[in-house]
Amino acid sequence: MTFAVSREELGHRFTNHPPLTPEVSDTMDEITQEMIVVGVYFAHTLPEGREKSLAITKLEEASMWAKAAVARNQEA
Repeated sequence: MTFAVSREELGHRFTNHPPLTPEVSDTMDEITQEMIVVGVYFAHTLPEGREKSLAITKLEEASMWAKAAVARNQEA
């Protein structure tokens, strides 16, 4: 099986996409704030261990992907 990704797509994926409008910046800030709320909840509620660590790591990943979804798809 071949998975071809164009140079253009790779360039888009690996390029920094700063917010272009105040609305996009606000959305990214809202994502951050909501993820912090959940992260604090996890930190104070979940028992120590591998599962807690993974839950927080996956929350970090979700935050990054959510912000990427906003940043990569904003209108230029």
